[in-house]
Amino acid sequence: MNSLKENPLSDLAYQKAILGSVSRTFALTIPLLPPSIEKVVGNTYLLCRIVDTIEDAADLSPDSKQTLSQLFLEVVLEKLPVSAFVDPCLVALKSHANQDELDLIIHTPTVLRILHTCSKSDQAAVSRCVTIMSNGMSHFHNKQTQSGLKDLQEFEKYCYVVAGVVGELLTTIFSNHSAEFAKRIQGHEDLAIAFGQALQMTNILKDSPEDKARGVSWKPANISQTELLGIAYQKLEDSLRYILLIPKQDIGIRRFCFLAFGLAAMTLSEIAKQKEFAHQDEVKLSRKTVMAFYSFTNVAAASDLMMKAFFKLSTGSLRNLKRD
Repeated sequence: MNSLKENPLSDLAYQKAILGSVSRTFALTIPLLPPSIEKVVGNTYLLCRIVDTIEDAADLSPDSKQTLSQLFLEVVLEKLPVSAFVDPCLVALKSHANQDELDLIIHTPTVLRILHTCSKSDQAAVSRCVTIMSNGMSHFHNKQTQSGLKDLQEFEKYCYVVAGVVGELLTTIFSNHSAEFAKRIQGHEDLAIAFGQALQMTNILKDSPEDKARGVSWKPANISQTELLGIAYQKLEDSLRYILLIPKQDIGIRRFCFLAFGLAAMTLSEIAKQKEFAHQDEVKLSRKTVMAFYSFTNVAAASDLMMKAFFKLSTGSLRNLKRD
């Protein structure tokens, strides 16, 4: 493992740079958070991205994915030296096309050094999230088929282990840094899961043509696209309730959540307008739209009324699909 005495400022500079390389969306949203939260949320995203890279590697067998996921988890939990994961992972991914993701794996020691500078309570929350995600993805490695997941229950479980658990993590971190939010969220913790699941369902629906091309589907079998969009709309409704619980004085947290929520709502609306689409670019939001909404959140995140109005106006094509 790299020395823990390396420059923390250069470590954080790497985290910020690689975040911009592997995710334009999260590179936009995460810096909206207060610095102490930005560090741990950015760090968690990179750890989850490593898990995702293993999951999405088309050349790896399910057994190889399970082995690498387990090694990564044991490294995060400090049960193994970091080289025990990095070395075999780089060998397994020697044909991987995404150089930024490979660079991230090479810098796993850097990402873990940053994690270990976070508070113990934040570290515990991150470890829980990565554990559930790694074990959950390992469970689903053998369930990748062209026909999709078995049923709606399995679909929601998948969305939980890859994203709902992230909603729980965010809630724990926000609560660690905001006593008022910690009070308000009590009894409403399920909304955090819905927030994560809504974002994941959006990605699954948006990416479904590319997944289909490689012989995989993460959608539930025998469930129509219309019904899935209706379920996603319900998750968005719960997501807005979640955001409205965030105190207005915690404006960075509010804006972070509202930006991710709004982009998902507009993307799902685009999908709902198209009966079929052959490539995600057909429903992908333009850079101009994303930046316009980014600017809008600077004002709207402070207003419950504006956020509710945006949701109503932007999801007209989804509202009629809501399940009874």
